[in-house]
Amino acid sequence: MITLPRRLLVTVTAAFSLYHVVLGVVALLVPEPGDTAKQAAVALAHPERVVLALVLFVVATALSLGIGRRVEIPVWLAGLNVGLSLSIALLGSSTIPPSALDGYSWYGTWYVAAIGTLLTITAVRRHVAYAWFGLGLVTAQTVLWTHDLTAITRFGLLGDVVWVAIAAVFTRALARAALDVRQFARAEREAVEWQAAQDAHHFERQVRLTQTSRTALPMLRHIAAVDGDLDEAARRECRVLEQSIRDEIRGRHLLNDAVRREVMAARRRGAVVQVLDDGGLDDMDPALLEPVLDAAAAAIAGVSSDRLILRTAPKGSDKAVTVVGISVDATAAALGLEDDDEQVDLWLELDRPTAAAVPVTTT
Repeated sequence: MITLPRRLLVTVTAAFSLYHVVLGVVALLVPEPGDTAKQAAVALAHPERVVLALVLFVVATALSLGIGRRVEIPVWLAGLNVGLSLSIALLGSSTIPPSALDGYSWYGTWYVAAIGTLLTITAVRRHVAYAWFGLGLVTAQTVLWTHDLTAITRFGLLGDVVWVAIAAVFTRALARAALDVRQFARAEREAVEWQAAQDAHHFERQVRLTQTSRTALPMLRHIAAVDGDLDEAARRECRVLEQSIRDEIRGRHLLNDAVRREVMAARRRGAVVQVLDDGGLDDMDPALLEPVLDAAAAAIAGVSSDRLILRTAPKGSDKAVTVVGISVDATAAALGLEDDDEQVDLWLELDRPTAAAVPVTTT
């Protein structure tokens, strides 16, 4: 999107506003053209009012150009511009003698063009309704003062209407363009996020497929070699491998090579192992997580429990991983008795590490 520097726009507008101030000064200093009698008839009645009108215009313009970093000015400033526009019109018209309304100099009605500029600035800065309202007040004041509808054209009010109309159209088009830009930017962000999610899913799928292939490929080759005629030991190994493949889906961040090795060893000796990742480690740095998983693998290797549970701690907890080992009374289980005789062999809660806890080595 093509943009113009704010400083350049403010400078151009300030220069254009200064042109109206120059016209007002000229109206004070330069007499009307014509003979001496006509010059006396059309002399400014109250020059101090012109000075006050100039001051009000300069103040209003400075406030309108200087306040706020956003395009839209405060509502109170838009209302102030409307009030000052009417005040400037009253002050400017009160300096022109009624006998001089016909053929008055083009610079004598400087205030009409100045009001148009001020209200155009108001419209550009997102208060079009206030600009139209102010222009309506000034137009009504001029018509009531001159008792002539043609004063709208003779005093330049038609030019003010054109400028405010252009500003209104420009403001609406700019707002629509800004809305389109925001929509396009949001759509682009959504597209980038969707692509990132697809890439992440693809990467995760490739990792899982690679790990599954590495785990199951030897057994698959054995199955092909014996034409599916597996002995009991091979069938047990297939069940162990199937559970290991499920771990890759349910365990995710709880698995590294050490944990995989110890979990598979526990299952081969007959233990029931559950590896459950509930998302508590999603935001943990892999470099911090690796020592925790190594500690969990060492804990699994150090027990001979019948059931092992490896699970992540909830998010927000100061713990990272919980390892539980449970032994079951074989006699009670054979008789179908309740599990009241279960014995907890291991209950280990590994703390969530921080970056400060990881030693830094230097070379």
